[in-house]
Amino acid sequence: MLMLVEAIIRPQKVADVKAALAAIGVKGLTVTEALGAGNERGYSHTYRGAEYAMTLVQRIKIEVAVLDREARVVADAIMNAARTGQVGDGKIFLIPIADAQRIRTGEEGRDAIE
Repeated sequence: MLMLVEAIIRPQKVADVKAALAAIGVKGLTVTEALGAGNERGYSHTYRGAEYAMTLVQRIKIEVAVLDREARVVADAIMNAARTGQVGDGKIFLIPIADAQRIRTGEEGRDAIE
């Protein structure tokens, strides 16, 4: 079975997470800029004397497709690299993947992600 490890992290932790994933042999990942709100509920920003409520905070979404037996190792590597101990460190989701297909070769399942 295949799993998608999806992590929402702080932008300043991307380099640390990429290094941690490379250290455990992860070959491919997708990185996307995202906006979101969680427990931190945004922040206030003052611009030219006016205060603005910023309810969505900039985050990074990292997605890694792996075999199910590797998913926990990948999630732990992300958690250890992304953790600051402050509210807003993010979340990690482990999502089952029904199937995968490599477009170039037509390989399916585990062959498509290895």
